[in-house]
Amino acid sequence: MISALHHYALTVPDLEVADGFLQDFGLETAEKDGSLIARCRGRAQEQVRMVEAPAKRLHHVSFTLRPGGLDAAREALERGGAPVLDPPPGAPESGLWTRDPDGNAVQLLDEPPAPARAVAEVLTNIGEGHRRIGVAQWRRATEDVMPRRLGHALLFTAQPERMTAFYTGALGLRVSDTIHGGAVTFLSAGRGDHHIFGFIRSTHRGFHHASFEVPSIDAIALGADRMRARGRDAGWGLGRHTIGSNFFHYTLDPWGSWIEWFSDIDQVDDGWVARDWDVPPHLWGAPPPETFLENREPRA
Repeated sequence: MISALHHYALTVPDLEVADGFLQDFGLETAEKDGSLIARCRGRAQEQVRMVEAPAKRLHHVSFTLRPGGLDAAREALERGGAPVLDPPPGAPESGLWTRDPDGNAVQLLDEPPAPARAVAEVLTNIGEGHRRIGVAQWRRATEDVMPRRLGHALLFTAQPERMTAFYTGALGLRVSDTIHGGAVTFLSAGRGDHHIFGFIRSTHRGFHHASFEVPSIDAIALGADRMRARGRDAGWGLGRHTIGSNFFHYTLDPWGSWIEWFSDIDQVDDGWVARDWDVPPHLWGAPPPETFLENREPRA
């Protein structure tokens, strides 16, 4: 049923701080209904919403559905005993609203995701495939470095098995892989990105990170340079993940969670077989900070 992650929303104590951070990251921001929203350049779709409140917490997550999926989603929720609710204060009123087993508000939209900004093909001269002839790559690498779409988000949970059963059973996501016996679970929407959503086992619920696709590995490194130049946390990266295989760089946000640039993520098909892997999170690059999997949100 779910086709893509539409946007995520957090409560944060200061919208002005959020505005500056998201702009530094490379998103375009605006005020809407008393909240702060952010979009990717060239994409007519809300990707982030910030609602002012005393503490940082996940406010809601929003997904698009495949055509005609709203009735099927409603029926699946009713069969599973999941509530159909009014939207929480500060949330958009459209679509169908429910709550997952952790109590997170979930919006389901009967619409396709907006197309992401088109980007130029990155030509490489690797191995025998010399495709960039007569072009100085360093002069092109800075032409388009901003995020083009929200790709995925991962949440903390104390009950990953129940959360996985809800999102796969009621909403149609698929397990694409797990790490260390389900310490981390990755979910896809079928054909496409290796994961659009997932869970990290923790002591309580929380928001770990959101990840935005950029056009190239150069865009990741240049984005990290931009954040450092503006006094932002150095974060973790550059590297390549094991699960998903994407290049990455994470930056710590002002509230103790993470935001990621990614490029070159694995694409799954109907024949993809999920496995549990005993591997570190990165194939190469520096190890993650000791606090990378620390859930800093207060318990509910």
